[in-house]
Amino acid sequence: MGRIQLEKVSKSFGDVEVIPPLDLEIEDGEFVVFVGPSGCGKSTLLRLIAGLEDVTSGAIKIDGQDATDTPPAKRRLAMVFQSYALYPHMSVRKNIAFPLKMAGMDQAEQDRRIDGAAKVLNLTDYIDRRPGQLSGGQRQRVAIGRAIVREPAAFLFDEPLSNLDAALRVGMRLEISELHERLKTTMIYVTHDQVEAMTMADKIVVLRAGNIEQVGSPLELYRNPRNLFVSGFIGSPKMNHISGDEAAKHGATTIGIRPEHIDVSATEGLWKGRVGVSEHLGSDTFFYVHDTGLADDMTVRVSGEFELHAGDDVYLTPRSEMLHKFDADGLRMS
Repeated sequence: MGRIQLEKVSKSFGDVEVIPPLDLEIEDGEFVVFVGPSGCGKSTLLRLIAGLEDVTSGAIKIDGQDATDTPPAKRRLAMVFQSYALYPHMSVRKNIAFPLKMAGMDQAEQDRRIDGAAKVLNLTDYIDRRPGQLSGGQRQRVAIGRAIVREPAAFLFDEPLSNLDAALRVGMRLEISELHERLKTTMIYVTHDQVEAMTMADKIVVLRAGNIEQVGSPLELYRNPRNLFVSGFIGSPKMNHISGDEAAKHGATTIGIRPEHIDVSATEGLWKGRVGVSEHLGSDTFFYVHDTGLADDMTVRVSGEFELHAGDDVYLTPRSEMLHKFDADGLRMS
């Protein structure tokens, strides 16, 4: 079981409150992603759950039991850090076995767990190698294997893919998602990359300055962001925000339209602008449009190829049913 509850949990460093009191429930077996910009408190919140930081106030419960003052080693949680933290002189087998050896587990049970984790993570062929003989992705799998063998109530991942290149990040992202499908164990994953959040999570927790801005499934946050911050953070490229007279026409202080919800024409449309940079990716084309009188730049995403180039006039028409409206406080309007 791996149900985790945070009740009015806060954290201060001296007189500085970095996490105001917050409530959060993570259900057994969920894959929950904490996402937000640098300094928003997501890693601090993860460390509070792990017991690596003391809470200033509030309670943390694991499977209904108060774990607020429980030492990290007794919380039945396994943490995977950004740095692999492997012992360079030890083989893969010995690195994975280390927490079991420290716990005094008998050798037969150690072997069973190590061999099982190696099979799940495709490390069987590398079990006798040392970390220096492995790729970055393989080293991260060893770090995950060291967590798996503990058979925890939940896994805690603190930006585990940050040290990998783009291709390895995508591969490891898929591997961790598949691992969750096989193990069905609660996972809490911290990242600043909203693409990782959107593709991996059952539930996303969006944080800003220690506050939870919104909690929901990836599509809930994408389709119904509760405020301007979430609307601008979730989605890649981010939502276009428009204020002034154009927003007032819709009875709002700000309107938002996602780049993929704007129709593009070289001859006619609601808003006229000038193409700045265009990015042709084959499956999609991105345009960055200037001089519309609406915003500094408008970002537009078109499926496939669309022949417009820097300096060309372009006409944009938002799909009215896809407009998002926000009030003067930046909150979503019904």
